[in-house]
Amino acid sequence: MKVIFGVDIGGTNIKIGRFTPDGELLEKWSVKTDLSDCGKKIIPQVAGCISENMAENNLCEEDMEGIGMGIPGPVDKNGYVKKCANLNWNDFNPVEELKKFFPDCRVRAGNDANVASLGEYFRGAGKGSSSMMMVTLGTGVGGGVIIGGKIIIGAHGIAGEIGHISVTDAEEDCNCGNRGCIDQWASATGIVREAGRLLEADDKPSMLRQAEKLTSKDVCSFAKQGDNLAVECINRCMYPLGKGLAYFSHAFDPEVYVIGGGVSLAGEIIVDAVRRGYEDNLYLIRKGADIRLAELGNDAGIIGACALASGE
Repeated sequence: MKVIFGVDIGGTNIKIGRFTPDGELLEKWSVKTDLSDCGKKIIPQVAGCISENMAENNLCEEDMEGIGMGIPGPVDKNGYVKKCANLNWNDFNPVEELKKFFPDCRVRAGNDANVASLGEYFRGAGKGSSSMMMVTLGTGVGGGVIIGGKIIIGAHGIAGEIGHISVTDAEEDCNCGNRGCIDQWASATGIVREAGRLLEADDKPSMLRQAEKLTSKDVCSFAKQGDNLAVECINRCMYPLGKGLAYFSHAFDPEVYVIGGGVSLAGEIIVDAVRRGYEDNLYLIRKGADIRLAELGNDAGIIGACALASGE
């Protein structure tokens, strides 16, 4: 039986899936990421997990068609990672390291947001489209661009980093050194910051005031329940993202935008707010890209890694 392994390496957990060559998920599991020794144990940990699963299923290396990995940082076309702070990697090539354990297996790696985008393109909300951009809303705002089934990496590995397009005036510096970045608004951090501002601005009643330590999850949950202040916060934070997507459409004109990440769990209220910002700032055409919620959830990374390894 031929199999492909899709691996999503995060700073907290490593998610792994075993797939058939046509992308059917057979099994998935996760382990806590071993960050000790400057991240040098991560790839041996991945290799050990795969080898153990293969032994449990009476598989040998000849049964493996490929291994794909999503990495939380820029990855070039050869798998080289200049810096990945979350994994303590510097000047490191995880593809070459993993091939030391599986020398006859095809191994590929890509940025985790790009890889998740590939998953949504082939198996999720972007399925059937000719081009797609996925925007991931989490602690920060990431993105991945797929055109004709291929991830667009860019000359320096930063294609799709829409979180650092400046769209508004802002008092605070973004962690990239710029101001007014989408990341400062549409990220989980940005949502909490804006909610705090709104709570300080007046004394209107709101469920937000009940939270002991306010999180973006709280804001999204209360917005879904119709809390006026939470809804206003989401509108304020997602409008700049829509504006940035309009800028992106003027450059690349994708068919579909897919909104994923933890913040997207707020549902259609997110899409509606993004769409307003998008349509208000799209000038050359009447109707642009379709904007949809992601469908694969936490499995997008391993599914995309499978697609990366299979060469879809």
